[in-house]
Amino acid sequence: MISKENILAIAKKTILSESESITNLQNLLDENFPDATQAIYNSKGRLIVTGIGKSAIIAQKMVATFNSTGTPSMFLHASEAIHGDLGMVQGDDIIICISKSGNSPEIKVLVPLLKRFGNTLIAITGNMTSFLAKGSDFVLNTTVEAEACPNNLAPTNSTTAQLVMGDALAVCLMEMRDFKAEDFAIYHPGGALGKKLLLKVKDMLEHTLKPMVSPDSAIKKVIFEISEKRLGVTAVVDQEKVVGIITDGDIRRMLNERDSFAELTAKDIMTKNPKLIQSTAMVVDALNILEDFSITQLVVVDNGEYKGVLHLHDILKEGIV
Repeated sequence: MISKENILAIAKKTILSESESITNLQNLLDENFPDATQAIYNSKGRLIVTGIGKSAIIAQKMVATFNSTGTPSMFLHASEAIHGDLGMVQGDDIIICISKSGNSPEIKVLVPLLKRFGNTLIAITGNMTSFLAKGSDFVLNTTVEAEACPNNLAPTNSTTAQLVMGDALAVCLMEMRDFKAEDFAIYHPGGALGKKLLLKVKDMLEHTLKPMVSPDSAIKKVIFEISEKRLGVTAVVDQEKVVGIITDGDIRRMLNERDSFAELTAKDIMTKNPKLIQSTAMVVDALNILEDFSITQLVVVDNGEYKGVLHLHDILKEGIV
């Protein structure tokens, strides 16, 4: 029975082995990398990424990364390509072919077909003398000394190196395109990530719940407004401008400090100069303000006009955090 200590030692050895393989990639880069990157950037077609076996899985991940960062891409399985799927390849497309050995039967069949169509071919391979390397326009070297597998058989270091090379291409292309967070959001509209990048304060305002009292409003009216609108706060508005806010916490403190509040009005207990935000601001920016000041509500104002209240609980319901 292998001990816990041995399991940990094996895991650490594997991680170290893969990290060393990745680190060594920078020593393998040559002029082929910028030339290949420039070719992809200048292409009027799509980027087709192909491979077989574990390399095909890496190819699919690369395609997902390229597509989400502004490089239109498609996955083509090498074995399916030679049985009809080559029809998806168009004349302006650039093709990345991934193969550790570069000499598998499918690759040997596929490469001449791709070259016959006249497409630019980029190889990602660990064998610089392979059939694939010799038949490609650009070769990105992902050679590893050995796999992390104890038998030096299961693709581990080699597939990690392939993946990192693909990420390096994607990041360079992002920089060349000046690809910003706003662009990224276009391709990620769903889920927490999409909401962080796209959701604006105005998208979350419930305009039917717009708590508001005047500075001279009686405390009873203030309590009623806070309770009816269910946001735990009301804005104090004078001549259409927000001059303060009153939270349910302010009400509790008032009750603790006074036996009677009949003579009080909203202006006597309101917090002046509340934190404001515009409706066009991003919700994630509103969340940062709430966290920075340890508050749960923000008053939304556009050009001095009161628009409503954004509550921390509503942001949490959206799953942004």
